[in-house]
Amino acid sequence: RDKEAFSEAFKLAYLEQDPIRGKRLAQQNGEWCVVENPPARPLSQEEMDEVYDLPYQRKWHPCYDAAGGVPALQEVQFSLVSHRGCFGGCNFCAIISHEGQIIQRRSHESILREAHILTKLPGFKGYIHDVGGPTANFRRTSCDEQLTRGTCRGKTCLSPIPCKNLKADHSDYLDLLRKLRNVPGVKKVFVRSGVRFDYLLLAEDDFLEELCRHHISGQLKVAPEHVSEDVTRLMGKTGKNIFLRFAKRFRQINNSLGKKQYLVPYFMSSHPGATLKDAVELAEFIRDMGHRPEQVQDFIPTPGTLSTCMYHTGVNPLTGEHVHVAKSQEEKQMQRSLMQYWMPQNREIVRKALYKAGRHDLIGYGKKCLVPPEAPVGKDNRKRR
Repeated sequence: RDKEAFSEAFKLAYLEQDPIRGKRLAQQNGEWCVVENPPARPLSQEEMDEVYDLPYQRKWHPCYDAAGGVPALQEVQFSLVSHRGCFGGCNFCAIISHEGQIIQRRSHESILREAHILTKLPGFKGYIHDVGGPTANFRRTSCDEQLTRGTCRGKTCLSPIPCKNLKADHSDYLDLLRKLRNVPGVKKVFVRSGVRFDYLLLAEDDFLEELCRHHISGQLKVAPEHVSEDVTRLMGKTGKNIFLRFAKRFRQINNSLGKKQYLVPYFMSSHPGATLKDAVELAEFIRDMGHRPEQVQDFIPTPGTLSTCMYHTGVNPLTGEHVHVAKSQEEKQMQRSLMQYWMPQNREIVRKALYKAGRHDLIGYGKKCLVPPEAPVGKDNRKRR
């Protein structure tokens, strides 16, 4: 009920989510005392191998047979987990809470053993669907000090600007992918886990060229999430200029390879801090890209995340900054519809959003307009008849 106290409690717990430097927290509640222990220490490579070398059945439990099985298994049945953890720092993601920021990776030998197992499974047609984890191209700790002193308290590795100690390196991942391509019975190895394009650009290696040449088929999904600087800062994401640099490099490489492959960017509406003005800025960016996303995402509060705390309290708990939160159904619908402004069913709500944002200039028939003006009532009636 006390949002200030909630925000402060979240900050205390959030900043201690580290297995090495994290402190035990205790809070007295009447006769009870709630204790929060630091996370477990990250698994070593040997321990990771031991976990993944267990004799898994690789099929659903027999109790699901009567229901025809578990369809979701098809998406992951022929995929390989190469590591756990993520130092990407997305504030709306709960991975920090259940996998941590410190990368824990399997050995090449363990992954190759599993790849050989996949080739002998019923239904395997030569395609490994994915090799990755929460973020595909994170195969090492973000810096050399993390395993001894833990993650930096209250700091991020990649955004808004990369840490000077960040080690961007794809060499181990590239070596792994090359080995997997040579496994007998494997025709193609895909990378479908998320790729952090900001980290990729920092590496300055051949990873993107090899990715485009061997590991995608027509489309690469990436997640800039938004383009407004105010919103990306609160999301823990890098800004739109980094995405534009990556998109340009992606086009150049595919042109040089003679391949027609496309980026599929994911965007999110109504994240804490996102106003109608920001939503219009995103819609204009989508228009200028010539992109027409078929699927868009509205922010969903996920338990334990920094963004959810902002959603509940209207405050960034790490800075005390008050942020706008879109909670009304109307505003959330406006922000979401602006990302798909071209759809006829969204025109009315998009017009309403543009009027409310003071952007009448985007209503009309010009090249930069998002929607046409509202048709006269009589004309609409004639069309309906």
